[in-house]
Amino acid sequence: MLSIMIPVLNESESLPQLYQEICETSQQHQIDLEIIFIDDGSTDKSWELISQLAKQDERVSGIRFRRNFAKAAALTAGMRSARGSVIMMMDADLQDNPKEIPRFLDKLNEGYDVVNGWKERRLDPWHKVYPSKVFNWMIWKLTGLKLHDHNCGFKLFRKEVAAEIRIYGELHRFIAVLADARGFKVTEIPVHHRERQHGYSKYGVRRFLRGFLDLLTVRFLTGYGQRPQHMLGAIGLSCLMLGFLGLGYLGVVWLLTNLFGLGLGPIGNRPLLAYSVAATILGAQAISLGLLAELIVAYTGRHQDTYSISERTETASQNEQEIII
Repeated sequence: MLSIMIPVLNESESLPQLYQEICETSQQHQIDLEIIFIDDGSTDKSWELISQLAKQDERVSGIRFRRNFAKAAALTAGMRSARGSVIMMMDADLQDNPKEIPRFLDKLNEGYDVVNGWKERRLDPWHKVYPSKVFNWMIWKLTGLKLHDHNCGFKLFRKEVAAEIRIYGELHRFIAVLADARGFKVTEIPVHHRERQHGYSKYGVRRFLRGFLDLLTVRFLTGYGQRPQHMLGAIGLSCLMLGFLGLGYLGVVWLLTNLFGLGLGPIGNRPLLAYSVAATILGAQAISLGLLAELIVAYTGRHQDTYSISERTETASQNEQEIII
């Protein structure tokens, strides 16, 4: 079964057409699916429409939030409710074309775990298109995963991916990166991007700043999530080394001035003294933070696997069941 998750925020004008297009595609290609609408605090008639569709079609279900909790929370709720072995996420604004669903499934069946949409011809204003290109380039350089459109909300992935990654804040745009870090096979396909027919975009300029901060978070989680001291400790040791070198140099100058009378001048008014002390303190703090982070990982990560299993032999599965019993 294919589970389609659709976060909804004031999209009452789009929902009937979106539902009809999904049904037509599933009927034409004989796709067994369920549709999960997640009302993320809508103030229009979106929930009334979702309730009506759920009464008319048993394949439709709805989840309603008490207020707006953002897209990542909506997708998390959808993943927990999904019954299908394959999960798709798409937007409710009709810009994602349901006719692309069979192409996503065909690509997934080639042996991939995540299929990311790529709005090759994006019908958005320039102030959203060009910053997005820069953002995608930065993701590639920082994470090593080269995709044309990480921000695309049109994605398909196996349920195993949903079970092993955790999204919060605005990390939903990094599902492909998080999956790739766990060893899943990720690819992309170009998709038909349509113009918005109703309503307005829910994303403003602020999302680019938040996106950059989230990118730093993802880079840290995927690179140093299980070994934070490797990064913080390296920064701390570098600062300590610079601080000790500066203080050592100033110590030699003080000795030459006060013991041998070379007249090199006092060291108390030299900027190097302030810089060296600051570097030493910063280094000690970074190493201390790294040790605290290691303690947190050690105690909170006891029940979280640091690996991802692709498949097992029958014997290995039986052995694990015996251990659990």
